[in-house]
Amino acid sequence: MKKSDIVNLVREATGLKQRCADEVVSSFIEQVTNALARGESVNLVGFGSFIVRERAARSGRHPQTGAPLEIPAHKLPAFKPGKFLCEKVN
Repeated sequence: MKKSDIVNLVREATGLKQRCADEVVSSFIEQVTNALARGESVNLVGFGSFIVRERAARSGRHPQTGAPLEIPAHKLPAFKPGKFLCEKVN
């Protein structure tokens, strides 16, 4: 499912115009992105949580040359599904 599909579903469910539905979906994505960038988590009860996970620095190897290299520590966005979502999928 693409963003445009979600926009269409929101439009059909709410009766909003296409442009307004697109603004709602875009605003939601922007707010979740901004919260994660600040290091906050976003909890949607029953659906799940968007969280930031920290990966520690580690050593690795270049896949073509096999030369060792250091992979720096970094943060990754992650999604942790809620109970209702897990039950619905299964």
